[in-house]
Amino acid sequence: QVQLVESGGGLVQPGGSLRLSCAASGFTFSSYVMIWVRQAPGKGLEWVSDINSGGGSTAYADSVKGRFTISRDNTKNTLHLQMNSLKPEDTAVYYCVRAAGDWGQGTQVTVSS
Repeated sequence: QVQLVESGGGLVQPGGSLRLSCAASGFTFSSYVMIWVRQAPGKGLEWVSDINSGGGSTAYADSVKGRFTISRDNTKNTLHLQMNSLKPEDTAVYYCVRAAGDWGQGTQVTVSS
């Protein structure tokens, strides 16, 4: 079955960096657009970024543009989100999503001094 397992979250100070990873299995990873979505405490879901199946096309929410970088390694079935210059408003649970509608369990990112 489809599995998406996020890792790499944690507590970081403002201005710091984190790299999230998503290990995918149970499907042909290289055939799907992959997406990062986040949910801040008490708020709705927010699309963060997506990447096409080959990795050559990416898109970002305005709130993270220039600070976050999405990438994928189709040889390792892994999706990444490099997050730099983190702000307190980036605090959220980050989810890895397959475009067909499958979600990981999420990883908590907390940006606080």
